[in-house]
Amino acid sequence: MEAAASSFGSNALLPLSSPGNPRRRRQKNVTGVILASKRDAYDRDYGGQIVDENMIVLRKRIHEIETIEGKHAPPTDWMDWEKRYYNTNYHSDIYEAMAVFQSQLMNTRPSLVLGVAALIAFSLPTSVGLILFHLADMANGFLL
Repeated sequence: MEAAASSFGSNALLPLSSPGNPRRRRQKNVTGVILASKRDAYDRDYGGQIVDENMIVLRKRIHEIETIEGKHAPPTDWMDWEKRYYNTNYHSDIYEAMAVFQSQLMNTRPSLVLGVAALIAFSLPTSVGLILFHLADMANGFLL
């Protein structure tokens, strides 16, 4: 038993909290003051909920602010029905589709989701490469 204790060294059997132990780390005492406010830098108050846990709500708020600032105006070459749809229903339809997609992914086994993502990740570049190969072959046939 003594041979086993001496083979590990004298520090191996000492507790970490002993005052003479060189492996003991010193703890620093840090004091500070943390302040919080319910308003952001521009004096907007969203009912005390500046950042929600729901990222879709946060994205909607960012979009509302950008719409007010005029960053999301539809292009001038669009038809009237496209402009009306874009201004009224487009974003809500996208948010609803993403919510359905997220809920379906959350109800699916993770390995199946990763498998489908890997399948798409490998099949999409392969099909694009195949299409480009055939287009290059057709272009070569026209030129010769």
